[in-house]
This record gives sequence, structure tokens and C-alpha cells, in this order.
Amino acid sequence: MTDRPLTLMAVHAHPDDEATGTGGVLARYAAEGFRTVLVTCTDGGCGDGPGGAKPGDPGHDPAAVAVMRRRELEASCEVLKISDLETLDYADSGMMGWPANDAPDSFWGTPVADGAARLAELMRHYRPDVVVTYDENGFYGHPDHIQANRITMAALELTELTPKVYWTTAPRSMMQRFGEMMREFGGEDLPEPDPEEAAAMARIGLPDDEITTWVDTAAFSGQKFDALAAHASQGENIFFLKMGKERFGELMGMETFVRVRDTTGAPLPENDLFAGLR
Repeated sequence: MTDRPLTLMAVHAHPDDEATGTGGVLARYAAEGFRTVLVTCTDGGCGDGPGGAKPGDPGHDPAAVAVMRRRELEASCEVLKISDLETLDYADSGMMGWPANDAPDSFWGTPVADGAARLAELMRHYRPDVVVTYDENGFYGHPDHIQANRITMAALELTELTPKVYWTTAPRSMMQRFGEMMREFGGEDLPEPDPEEAAAMARIGLPDDEITTWVDTAAFSGQKFDALAAHASQGENIFFLKMGKERFGELMGMETFVRVRDTTGAPLPENDLFAGLR
């Protein structure tokens, strides 16, 4: 045993991703006295600019958007009581197929070995007991999420560390409820998805019985909501904010993961990322 606090490291692609998928666990484990480290890989420059300007629109300045989103990220970290924020500051690659994918400084275009080496340095510094990132498809196919998975798994191979490793996911039962809420709150403004999009949505997440780890974060859903709200410039894209805190808590009070590496032997399913470590 040492005096070093147990440490959770979450590796995310963009400002606001920390709140969406892991805001509950970051807040919960911070409240329990653990060290919480957030690594944000990109600058978020492909997000909305002032007035909702999209990349390529007049008035969209990726550098200015990145500065704005850094301030919002810091505010979110305050809400979630994150101990340490590290930013790799790669250029946001945008959605799959966007021209930004091919920009020379984009995260998607960065050699995995280069990103992994930088992340491995942070892992050696913080020595996380638990590492969380996305699955190999970046949950829904976003190039920067996929790249975050790749550099995280490669970085672990460069270190002597043996943390528990988790990939974020969602139970299909929750995805169904989420779809119902989107229709409820989107109303007539929500277009019908084409069959290809609907089929892709149906593949997101996992069957409930394939999820290894269910962490109750209901007591921290208000913090998670406020952390999302801190990313005010992206409010148009953050659907969850439309439902209000109460309904948000009903839907988002459980965070779910797949455990992909473990040396503790903690039995599955589990309800604690630190099962077997305390």
C-alpha cells in the first residue's frame, strides 16, 4: 500500500466528451477522494462557432472556436471536480469524410505511435489504476474517438503499467429509451432518419448482457448535466440539455462500460470501476 490516491484516467477526443460518457464516474470518484485525470486529445475546432456557425461557414474560425472550447472545458472540469486536465491539442478532425480529416495537424492524420508516445508519458506520470476510453469504433464511428482508442491501447503497451482498462458503451435498452426521448423532445423538428442511419443507430452500444460494468452515478447526474451545460457554445448539438435535469437524471443515472483488461480478478458483472483495487 502507498499514500498515492487511486487514480482514474479518462482519455477523450473533444471538449464536452468528458461529460457525455463519463461525467458521472468522474464526479463520483472525485467525491470519493480519488484522483481524476482527464486527457482531451483535440482542440474541438470543428465545433460550432458563434451563432451556431458550422465548419466552412462564414464566420467559423477554428482557432477562435478552439480557444472558446478550452474555456468551456475548464469550466466543465470545475463542475466535475476533475483533479488534473491534460490537453494534447491536436486539431479536431471533424466527422468521418470531412476535409478536416486530411489536415496535416489533424488528430486522425497523426501517426498512432506519435500520439501514443505522448500519452504514455502522461500515464507514467499519473500512474492510473483505471483507464477509460472508447471502443475500437469510437462508439459511433467518429474518427477522433477511434484514434483516441488507438493511442490509448498503444500507449499502454509502451508502459509497464497494468491498470484496469474500460471502453465506454451503452446498453441497447437505454439506446431504445434515448430514441424515444429524442422523438419526444425533438418533436416535428426531428427529421426521420433514413434506413441506413437507423440501422447504424441500432448497432450502437451492446446487448445488456454483454456489458461488464454498471456504475450507479444517479447522485451525480446534476453535476453531469451542469458539466454539459458548461459547453454552452455547443448547446445546439447537446440534445440532452433539452430534457431538463430531472428527465436527464432518469436517463443518464447509470454509466456503463466493457472491461477489456484486468489483473485484479474482480468478478463480473461489477458495479465499480475500482472493484478489486480497494
